[in-house]
Amino acid sequence: MITVIGSINMDIAIRTDVFPKQGETVLGNLFTTIPGGKGANQAVAAARLGSQVQMVGAVGQDAFGNELYFNLKNENINVGGIEKTNNSTGIANILLHDNDNRIIVVPGANFDLDQQMIERHMDLIKQSSLVILQLEIPVETIDFVLDVCVKLSIPVLLNPAPAANYKPEWIEKVTYLTPNETECEQIFGTDYETVLKQYPNKLIVTLGGEGAAYFDGTKLVNVPGYKTKALDTTGAGDTFNGAFAHAITAGKTIEAAVQFANIAASLSVEKFGAQGGMPQIEKVNERLEGLK
Repeated sequence: MITVIGSINMDIAIRTDVFPKQGETVLGNLFTTIPGGKGANQAVAAARLGSQVQMVGAVGQDAFGNELYFNLKNENINVGGIEKTNNSTGIANILLHDNDNRIIVVPGANFDLDQQMIERHMDLIKQSSLVILQLEIPVETIDFVLDVCVKLSIPVLLNPAPAANYKPEWIEKVTYLTPNETECEQIFGTDYETVLKQYPNKLIVTLGGEGAAYFDGTKLVNVPGYKTKALDTTGAGDTFNGAFAHAITAGKTIEAAVQFANIAASLSVEKFGAQGGMPQIEKVNERLEGLK
């Protein structure tokens, strides 16, 4: 059983051909709402691949909260750990312009995910073969969950995004740390190849279309990505993390799990939306077979 403890957001995307100046009103040409939040995204990625997944998180008592709750339930995720609070559901306001984006995140109910809420769902954590964390919830909650998992000897995958919320002492408490290249340099202050050698079989750095890398204790292992035509890269990292969690809990080696996750991430960018392109297990296996 994989337990994801993290954020649940509604992404509100607006696309415009003219970026407004201060005080200016312009017309847009796209508006859409897309289920998101790094925690929810990673839970969906793992569940679609066939893992048993349960989610611990918080949404508001509003329309977005209801929609996100039932979206996760419809993905066959155990939603018994999702609470509805008096805060508004978290949102990410995404302004798309000229192949670029500007994002404003309002955490809302995600910041109600505190120690007391974790304690109310301790039975779920105790069932876990792996716990997945990200950094869109309070750092105090991350501290508490890591201490609980260390005490219970439960492996933890920590995806340190946004990296600004990362605390250096966490590296000793996690089983896997999965930053992208930019996040790795922000966290450790040097290039990823130098850092990898300090944390064999623990630090796995994702490199976008180039795949991912880790140090196996003897050598640097570069697992190549799968070249594809990307429509929307949103959620590729979340797909990687959910897929890696699925593969590693299924007993694959780190190298095989990274390869599996690379394939899943490559499939995810071929469709629009963070969760929109997350693949089913059959598609990943089909592409893996094509590599042989």
